[in-house]
Amino acid sequence: MIILQCNNLTKSFGAEPILSAIKLEIQTGDRVGLVGRNGAGKSTLLKIIAGQLSYDSGDLMKPKGVEIGYLAQDTGLESQLSIWDEMLSVFKPLQQLEKQIRSIEEKMANPEYFETPSLYDKLLKEYDEKQLEFKDKGGFQYESDIRSVLAGMNFAEFDYSTKISNLSGGQKTRLALAKLLLTKPDLLILDEPTNHLDIETLTWLENYLSGYKGAILIVSHDRYFLDRIVTQIVEISRTYSRKYTGNYSAYLEEKAKQYELDLKQFERQQSEIAKLEDFVQRNLARASTTKRAQSRRKQLERMDKLDRPTGSEKSASFSFEIERQSGNEVLRVDNLTVAYNETTIFSQLKLAINRGESVALIGPNGAGKSTLLKAIIGKLLKQQGTIRLGSNVKVGYYDQEQANLKSNKLVLQELWDEHPLLPEKEIRTVLGNFLFSGDDVLKPVSTLSGGEKARLALAKLMMEKANFLILDEPTNHLDLDAKEVLENALIDYPGTLLFVSHDRYFLNRIATRMAELENGVITDYLGDYDYYVEKKEETKQRELLIERDQKSQEALPAQKDKQAYELDKEQKKRERQRTRRIAEIERQMEETEALIAANEEALCDPEIYSNHERAQEIQEQIDNGNDQLEALMDEWEQLQD
Repeated sequence: MIILQCNNLTKSFGAEPILSAIKLEIQTGDRVGLVGRNGAGKSTLLKIIAGQLSYDSGDLMKPKGVEIGYLAQDTGLESQLSIWDEMLSVFKPLQQLEKQIRSIEEKMANPEYFETPSLYDKLLKEYDEKQLEFKDKGGFQYESDIRSVLAGMNFAEFDYSTKISNLSGGQKTRLALAKLLLTKPDLLILDEPTNHLDIETLTWLENYLSGYKGAILIVSHDRYFLDRIVTQIVEISRTYSRKYTGNYSAYLEEKAKQYELDLKQFERQQSEIAKLEDFVQRNLARASTTKRAQSRRKQLERMDKLDRPTGSEKSASFSFEIERQSGNEVLRVDNLTVAYNETTIFSQLKLAINRGESVALIGPNGAGKSTLLKAIIGKLLKQQGTIRLGSNVKVGYYDQEQANLKSNKLVLQELWDEHPLLPEKEIRTVLGNFLFSGDDVLKPVSTLSGGEKARLALAKLMMEKANFLILDEPTNHLDLDAKEVLENALIDYPGTLLFVSHDRYFLNRIATRMAELENGVITDYLGDYDYYVEKKEETKQRELLIERDQKSQEALPAQKDKQAYELDKEQKKRERQRTRRIAEIERQMEETEALIAANEEALCDPEIYSNHERAQEIQEQIDNGNDQLEALMDEWEQLQD
């Protein structure tokens, strides 16, 4: 069933077109990923579909009764209710239905109804209908669903009576997503749902969405997430849309193949056009070939000319270089204790990083990952322990919030002021490599979008030529293409990396070691993210096995008694089966002997032994009977033993 259809949808802001002739069809159960550069119009399209924004032309069709649930990017849940009451508000219709059922139960206990059969039957019928409706709509499990979703969204340890107004922005965002998931709309529209989620919560969300019965339309820059969830990709590029079948990785392959195919078709047509034009020019004036030349010219006029395929839009282009090599020991952290607002974040922490390593610092939200990075660069005071950088180590730091990019300087001045000896042309070239061209370099920094600030921060980082990069969520605010460019630059980087990231695709490409920070302790895994997941699962299974063995040891005496009872029971069962089989064999032997005797007697009949074919047939029956009798006798003797 088609639950949403967009045909030739267009939208402009002023004279600038944002969406042109957009086509999109979503059916029940579809998993669609919407991709494109920052500013391509993805969020605009989602708002149009959700009814929050108008469109200029085209058709948007949605069958009557189809429910759409929409979560905008970084939308926090604003409410004066407690966590539990806010989640419970999703199920108000079910609660009202439950009240109606209780009211009917009270009436059924009333003698006035009980003693009047017609009224009672009517009431009983209504009661059955509402009970069935209550069950079908999940009335017996909605509280369990709330607890499950809240636990998945990392609220398992929370007091559910906590007021939502007292929560942080990230917590409100996760609650908004939790509430939307509980509504279970026919079409779930999510704009960057993975923001503010740690890896454990991301994994839970992926599993939840994989089993979701409705359709899903997602905008996400998390490629790992897209690969696991979506089965279709719709790309918006240069205001137009194009559909690809498969997940994100399949989309990249198909897009490259499609470009090559389109380019070959275009070049083939250009070659054909050149030949036709040449023939027309050479033969139009000659009397003997004029008609053929005119025919070729008409063929040219009728031809549906292809445009040269545009390929990918312009990408950022940069690389990280270093001024000089560091010593082998890059960082040593020993017995580090850091507190924030009198709350100890971690204590006695140890971490060692050598030259050339690419270390990913991972762990749940609130474990202290960003705190550790800030302590290393000296932005946070330590209470105890030592932080020692190696010889010739120069640190470059990238802040996930780009907190230092709030000035009213122009983009050009923001970079040039830090490198005043460089000519303006070189500064503009660097900014151009990060997609700041023309008047873009004259924008105030404070007016830049999140993605633009991220690119400017990376440009500043690149200019430092540090040999030890410390990156806090470097892929936040970057679109999919910019992430790939950053990854390629970091793969070729000759220095040392320490970074925090929730982007599992990024972790797999960049990390050579996973340092998991949890409960104030760092555990190392020498490999990428997939290796880390594999080892964590092995550890989990091993712990379950140990726990099971311990329980088995505790239950051993009872198990031995039970095993002895079961063994005795099994032996008695086998003895009964043996006795029954002996009796069955003896019965079969009697029947077989009787059949053999009857056949032997029949052979004495002159009419039969004079009929060669009939006599041979009876003899075969006698032989078969003797073989069967012998087999039965062997089995009987074995059972007797």
